[in-house]
Amino acid sequence: MHVVEESVVDAVNHNKRNRPQIVDLFSGAGGLSIGAARAGFIVRGAVENDPIAFGTHKCNFPNTIHISTSVSDLTGEKLLDLLKLKSGSLTGVIGGPPCQGFSSMGRKDKNDPRNRLFPEFFRIVAETHPKFFLAENVPGILCKENSDIINEGLSFVEDKYVFLPPLVVKANEYGVATTRTRIFFFGYHRDKMEPLTANDFLPSSDIEKIFVKDALRGLPIKINPEWQKEEQSWQIVRTSGNGYYASRLQGHVPPGVGDPVALSRLRDESLVSGFLGTRHSDEVVQRYAKVEFGRRDPISRATRLDPEGFCPTLRAGTGRDHGSHQALRPIHPTENRAITPREAARLQGFPDWFRFAPTKWHSFRQIGSSVSPIVAERLLAVVRNAI
Repeated sequence: MHVVEESVVDAVNHNKRNRPQIVDLFSGAGGLSIGAARAGFIVRGAVENDPIAFGTHKCNFPNTIHISTSVSDLTGEKLLDLLKLKSGSLTGVIGGPPCQGFSSMGRKDKNDPRNRLFPEFFRIVAETHPKFFLAENVPGILCKENSDIINEGLSFVEDKYVFLPPLVVKANEYGVATTRTRIFFFGYHRDKMEPLTANDFLPSSDIEKIFVKDALRGLPIKINPEWQKEEQSWQIVRTSGNGYYASRLQGHVPPGVGDPVALSRLRDESLVSGFLGTRHSDEVVQRYAKVEFGRRDPISRATRLDPEGFCPTLRAGTGRDHGSHQALRPIHPTENRAITPREAARLQGFPDWFRFAPTKWHSFRQIGSSVSPIVAERLLAVVRNAI
């Protein structure tokens, strides 16, 4: 188990007194964490077992207490001790338990050992007594064959928490350029929060629609396929517009959040990382040139993004324990190439100052696994206002 240095913990304690604090379980790179921080919460701690995701979260959340272990190896008491918190002082527990065993894109194996981590999330909630919890997963978790594991998880909290019907959230309805749909399980302590209903989390009618062209605006179009190293991936970007989405591309940096190098290079030089090229054969380039907006390449099955439409759900691919398969990436709207990690991040709603792992494989795994920060902020702002 790894926890940040004591000096960082002391700084965290100094800056976070009397402010609502959350812990992000199965934090991944930090999509939920960004949303929480922007909604007014302090990301007190993050628990992540994957070393690459752990490093990315730590890079972007330098003042957070990071714990590298499996959630199943933690007790609520131990977690609070590592976070330097007393019982009952934690405001919320958020997180995205592994979804591979529930995903319609996978084997939907109800015996996948990773499925057991879903109830573990709720066990930690029951043992830490926060005011609320928010857990994210794929739509496949609602299949009938998974009802037992859902009920097992909720059984940990049914005595003290009011939990809403599962929230079905489609990202493009919340101002993100992707149709990615996820399920959120939300509950609140009946004695510690104002009542909330599922209707409180519905998207408001004034949310502007963000299409692919809006998400990619200001990014370099011509990408050198030889940009294979992290330092080569830093390129000049521009933004335009003053709406909710545009304002969050380079602004709204929560206090104490962000990699100092990425923030300074964006501020001083307009440089942003993640523009890694892909070496396509001439045959692939010629095939891609024939693919129309919204259509698929017949061999790779890659979809050409429609600038006037939404991006399909970006996939994470698989880890080394399941073959290290890179997720299929969409084709750029006007260029005959796969999109870059930074373009994927824009489509998912990540800010330009967020720094991912330095390789395409890890970057796309992190982006495809993450909750959109914009979706997370909108949902958690509702919770913040009810506290």
